[in-house]
Amino acid sequence: MVNYIWVAMTLIGIVFALINGTMNQVNEAIFSGAKDAVSLCIGLISILVFWLGMMKIAEDSGLLSKLTALFRPLIVRLFPDVPKQHPAMGYILSNMIANMFGLGNAATPLGIKAMEQLKELNGGKTEASRSMITFLAINTSSITLIPTTVIAIRMNYNSASPTDIVGPTLIATIISAIGGILIDRYFHYRRSRKG
Repeated sequence: MVNYIWVAMTLIGIVFALINGTMNQVNEAIFSGAKDAVSLCIGLISILVFWLGMMKIAEDSGLLSKLTALFRPLIVRLFPDVPKQHPAMGYILSNMIANMFGLGNAATPLGIKAMEQLKELNGGKTEASRSMITFLAINTSSITLIPTTVIAIRMNYNSASPTDIVGPTLIATIISAIGGILIDRYFHYRRSRKG
Protein backbone atom coordinates (compact mmCIF):
# COMPACT_ATOMS: atom_id res chain seq x y z
CA MET A 1 0.00 0.00 0.00
CA VAL A 2 2.81 2.42 0.87
CA ASN A 3 4.37 1.81 -2.56
CA TYR A 4 1.14 2.89 -4.24
CA ILE A 5 1.06 6.06 -2.14
CA TRP A 6 4.66 6.94 -3.12
CA VAL A 7 3.98 6.27 -6.80
CA ALA A 8 0.80 8.37 -6.65
CA MET A 9 2.63 11.26 -4.94
CA THR A 10 5.43 11.11 -7.53
CA LEU A 11 3.02 11.07 -10.47
CA ILE A 12 0.93 13.89 -9.03
CA GLY A 13 4.09 15.96 -8.48
CA ILE A 14 5.30 15.38 -12.05
CA VAL A 15 1.89 16.19 -13.55
CA PHE A 16 1.66 19.33 -11.39
CA ALA A 17 5.17 20.39 -12.50
CA LEU A 18 4.25 19.84 -16.17
CA ILE A 19 1.10 21.92 -15.83
CA ASN A 20 2.89 24.77 -14.02
CA GLY A 21 5.99 24.66 -16.22
CA THR A 22 8.34 23.93 -13.32
CA MET A 23 9.81 20.68 -14.65
CA ASN A 24 13.35 22.16 -14.65
CA GLN A 25 13.10 22.81 -10.92
CA VAL A 26 11.84 19.26 -10.37
CA ASN A 27 14.82 17.86 -12.30
CA GLU A 28 17.23 20.00 -10.26
CA ALA A 29 15.59 18.86 -7.02
CA ILE A 30 15.83 15.19 -8.07
CA PHE A 31 19.57 15.38 -8.81
CA SER A 32 20.50 17.55 -5.83
CA GLY A 33 18.37 15.33 -3.59
CA ALA A 34 20.13 12.21 -4.88
CA LYS A 35 23.53 13.83 -4.25
CA ASP A 36 22.50 14.83 -0.70
CA ALA A 37 21.16 11.32 -0.05
CA VAL A 38 24.47 9.71 -1.02
CA SER A 39 26.43 12.15 1.19
CA LEU A 40 24.06 11.52 4.09
CA CYS A 41 24.28 7.73 3.68
CA ILE A 42 28.08 7.80 3.71
CA GLY A 43 28.02 9.92 6.89
CA LEU A 44 25.52 7.55 8.52
CA ILE A 45 27.52 4.47 7.50
CA SER A 46 30.62 5.77 9.26
CA ILE A 47 28.73 6.38 12.53
CA LEU A 48 26.86 3.08 12.25
CA VAL A 49 30.09 1.16 11.65
CA PHE A 50 31.64 2.83 14.71
CA TRP A 51 28.72 1.90 16.99
CA LEU A 52 28.44 -1.60 15.56
CA GLY A 53 32.13 -2.00 16.37
CA MET A 54 31.46 -0.75 19.90
CA MET A 55 28.61 -3.27 20.20
CA LYS A 56 30.98 -6.05 19.07
CA ILE A 57 33.54 -4.97 21.68
CA ALA A 58 30.75 -4.89 24.30
CA GLU A 59 29.71 -8.38 23.22
CA ASP A 60 33.26 -9.79 23.30
CA SER A 61 34.03 -8.17 26.67
CA GLY A 62 30.90 -9.61 28.26
CA LEU A 63 29.25 -6.20 28.79
CA LEU A 64 26.38 -7.15 26.50
CA SER A 65 25.69 -10.33 28.46
CA LYS A 66 25.76 -8.30 31.70
CA LEU A 67 23.27 -5.82 30.24
CA THR A 68 21.14 -8.74 29.08
CA ALA A 69 21.23 -10.25 32.59
CA LEU A 70 20.32 -6.85 34.05
CA PHE A 71 17.22 -6.47 31.85
CA ARG A 72 16.15 -10.15 31.86
CA PRO A 73 13.91 -9.87 34.99
CA LEU A 74 12.01 -6.97 33.41
CA ILE A 75 11.65 -8.76 30.08
CA VAL A 76 10.41 -11.94 31.75
CA ARG A 77 7.65 -9.88 33.43
CA LEU A 78 6.74 -8.12 30.18
CA PHE A 79 6.61 -11.42 28.26
CA PRO A 80 5.04 -13.96 30.65
CA ASP A 81 3.96 -16.22 27.74
CA VAL A 82 7.56 -16.74 26.56
CA PRO A 83 9.64 -19.40 28.36
CA LYS A 84 12.66 -17.84 30.14
CA GLN A 85 15.30 -19.78 28.17
CA HIS A 86 13.56 -19.56 24.78
CA PRO A 87 15.67 -18.05 21.93
CA ALA A 88 13.02 -15.32 21.51
CA MET A 89 14.12 -13.83 24.85
CA GLY A 90 17.70 -13.45 23.62
CA TYR A 91 16.58 -11.77 20.39
CA ILE A 92 14.19 -9.47 22.26
CA LEU A 93 16.91 -8.42 24.69
CA SER A 94 19.49 -7.91 21.92
CA ASN A 95 17.00 -5.86 19.93
CA MET A 96 16.24 -3.65 22.93
CA ILE A 97 19.92 -3.09 23.70
CA ALA A 98 20.68 -2.21 20.06
CA ASN A 99 17.76 0.25 20.12
CA MET A 100 19.07 1.76 23.37
CA PHE A 101 22.27 2.67 21.56
CA GLY A 102 20.35 4.13 18.63
CA LEU A 103 21.34 1.33 16.25
CA GLY A 104 17.95 0.95 14.59
CA ASN A 105 19.48 -0.63 11.47
CA ALA A 106 21.33 -3.19 13.58
CA ALA A 107 18.25 -3.79 15.74
CA THR A 108 15.99 -4.58 12.78
CA PRO A 109 17.37 -8.08 11.98
CA LEU A 110 17.23 -8.93 15.68
CA GLY A 111 13.63 -7.74 15.83
CA ILE A 112 12.71 -9.84 12.80
CA LYS A 113 14.33 -12.90 14.40
CA ALA A 114 12.45 -12.21 17.65
CA MET A 115 9.15 -11.99 15.75
CA GLU A 116 9.91 -15.25 13.92
CA GLN A 117 10.54 -16.97 17.25
CA LEU A 118 7.39 -15.46 18.77
CA LYS A 119 5.37 -16.59 15.74
CA GLU A 120 6.76 -20.09 16.21
CA LEU A 121 5.63 -19.99 19.87
CA ASN A 122 2.23 -18.83 18.63
CA GLY A 123 1.90 -22.01 16.58
CA GLY A 124 2.45 -20.19 13.28
CA LYS A 125 -0.97 -18.49 13.48
CA THR A 126 -1.59 -15.41 11.35
CA GLU A 127 -3.12 -13.56 14.33
CA ALA A 128 -0.56 -11.80 16.53
CA SER A 129 -0.04 -13.20 20.03
CA ARG A 130 0.07 -11.12 23.20
CA SER A 131 3.88 -11.33 23.19
CA MET A 132 4.13 -10.23 19.56
CA ILE A 133 1.96 -7.18 20.23
CA THR A 134 3.95 -6.31 23.37
CA PHE A 135 7.24 -6.65 21.49
CA LEU A 136 6.00 -4.43 18.68
CA ALA A 137 4.90 -1.76 21.19
CA ILE A 138 8.23 -1.87 23.02
CA ASN A 139 10.30 -1.97 19.83
CA THR A 140 8.43 0.99 18.36
CA SER A 141 8.74 3.12 21.49
CA SER A 142 12.12 1.88 22.73
CA ILE A 143 14.25 3.84 25.16
CA THR A 144 17.24 5.38 23.41
CA LEU A 145 20.31 6.30 25.47
CA ILE A 146 22.42 7.41 22.50
CA PRO A 147 20.50 8.51 19.38
CA THR A 148 23.33 7.53 17.04
CA THR A 149 21.51 8.19 13.76
CA VAL A 150 20.26 11.63 14.80
CA ILE A 151 23.72 12.60 16.07
CA ALA A 152 25.20 11.47 12.73
CA ILE A 153 22.67 13.53 10.77
CA ARG A 154 23.34 16.59 12.95
CA MET A 155 27.11 16.12 12.46
CA ASN A 156 26.61 15.74 8.71
CA TYR A 157 24.81 19.08 8.58
CA ASN A 158 27.51 20.83 10.67
CA SER A 159 25.53 21.25 13.89
CA ALA A 160 27.42 23.30 16.47
CA SER A 161 26.53 20.77 19.15
CA PRO A 162 25.26 17.51 17.64
CA THR A 163 24.97 15.69 20.98
CA ASP A 164 22.54 18.21 22.52
CA ILE A 165 19.78 15.87 21.38
CA VAL A 166 20.78 13.12 23.87
CA GLY A 167 18.89 14.51 26.91
CA PRO A 168 15.60 15.34 25.14
CA THR A 169 15.73 12.02 23.27
CA LEU A 170 16.20 10.07 26.49
CA ILE A 171 13.26 11.83 28.17
CA ALA A 172 11.00 11.46 25.13
CA THR A 173 11.81 7.77 24.64
CA ILE A 174 11.32 6.94 28.33
CA ILE A 175 7.88 8.58 28.18
CA SER A 176 7.02 6.81 24.91
CA ALA A 177 8.18 3.42 26.25
CA ILE A 178 6.12 3.79 29.43
CA GLY A 179 3.16 4.94 27.34
CA GLY A 180 3.56 2.03 24.92
CA ILE A 181 3.68 -0.53 27.73
CA LEU A 182 0.68 1.00 29.55
CA ILE A 183 -1.43 1.10 26.38
CA ASP A 184 -0.39 -2.47 25.53
CA ARG A 185 -1.39 -3.66 29.01
CA TYR A 186 -4.67 -1.71 28.94
CA PHE A 187 -5.79 -3.28 25.65
CA HIS A 188 -4.61 -6.74 26.74
CA TYR A 189 -6.68 -6.66 29.94
CA ARG A 190 -9.64 -5.10 28.13
CA ARG A 191 -9.55 -7.89 25.54
CA SER A 192 -9.10 -10.61 28.17
CA ARG A 193 -12.19 -9.34 30.07
CA LYS A 194 -14.31 -9.56 26.93
CA GLY A 195 -12.97 -13.05 26.11
